[in-house]
Amino acid sequence: MRTTRKLCTLFAAASVAAAALVSATPAQAAVPATIPLKITNSSGRGDAVYIYDLGTNLATGQQGWADAGGTFHAWPAGGNPPTPAPDASIAGPGNGSSVTIRIPKFSGRIYFSYGQKIVFKLTTGGLVQPAVQNPSDPNRNILFNWSEYTLNDSGLWINSTQVDMFSAPYSVGVVNTGGGTKSTGVLKSGGYNAVLNGLKAQSGGWGGLIQTAPNGSVLRALSPGHGIETGALSNSAMSDYVDRVWSRYSGSTLTVTPFADQPGTKYFGRVAGNVMNFTNSAGQVVTSFQKPDASSIFGCFNLLDAPNDLVRGPISRTLCAGYNRGTLLTAANQPDVNSGDFYKDSVTNQYARLIHSQMADGKAYAFAFDDVGNFESLVNDGSPSSASMTLQPLS
Repeated sequence: MRTTRKLCTLFAAASVAAAALVSATPAQAAVPATIPLKITNSSGRGDAVYIYDLGTNLATGQQGWADAGGTFHAWPAGGNPPTPAPDASIAGPGNGSSVTIRIPKFSGRIYFSYGQKIVFKLTTGGLVQPAVQNPSDPNRNILFNWSEYTLNDSGLWINSTQVDMFSAPYSVGVVNTGGGTKSTGVLKSGGYNAVLNGLKAQSGGWGGLIQTAPNGSVLRALSPGHGIETGALSNSAMSDYVDRVWSRYSGSTLTVTPFADQPGTKYFGRVAGNVMNFTNSAGQVVTSFQKPDASSIFGCFNLLDAPNDLVRGPISRTLCAGYNRGTLLTAANQPDVNSGDFYKDSVTNQYARLIHSQMADGKAYAFAFDDVGNFESLVNDGSPSSASMTLQPLS
């Protein structure tokens, strides 16, 4: 689950920044040890729903789970081969009803599943997350999804993510102590099927991202990076676009301004052979990237690795967004934050294009750095009083 871990890193970085703001604002209300999360089932399904709150205790650094009251339980030691984890499930709401649990200061995930409990196991290194791109994963035929969140002394960050898969839809929200509300992740009417049908209609193997249950019902569409792992998509799926980018910037310069609040910090990319070199304003080479394959582009890793630093990581994030959105050939100054320019090239991340097109607010986390330009489906608040998750229809 490499891409999703990047989101947790982003939350952590955002939390550090927010902490500085909080310390500079003494009037900021203290974030309580737990806050209520109201889960509403508007799916229209009759299946039983199971909820899980799993993550890292920010006070102790321990991995574990929280019960419905927000009490933390550390995982026991795992094994090799992995051993079954304790049953951390919480009874979820029936269709048309709601349940409220309390979430503690965690960095983790809220999972939910329909009809069956999710199978979790423990290794000596901790929890084994579901990885349904693996046909032998015990959760392969279970309909489930998850939200990622961080609650700490600086506030709450909670998202609706499609980084690993597009599955049972849901939206998230936060209410602050002043009564203000924020929400994201709401699909347009018919949006769930529109995404799936759009993938089926797209040539090039995109329909192969869709996984079905033994009875033929749709379970999910894998992200394209995972689709390469399963063989649904070719690792050369982006090669034509990359070749054109390489050709253009062999004779011209790609300018990257990675920080919106630092317009004077710029890096300049030029291609030489199989490498794109970036220089700073003094002409010094600060980092270089090899010609990326589709896996590196869709996953924003490997040849587009983005370490948590102040140079290579921010440049890589910007490149990753430009490749996935198809803006590197239409704008020599990146990032391009005009959504009207996104996904216009015939060679692009069709998965991300379709998901964004069906979101009511246009926002989604369809690839790891979809937050470049603030197009991610994330809400946060420094003074949260409660949070919400609404399970939406699969239609």
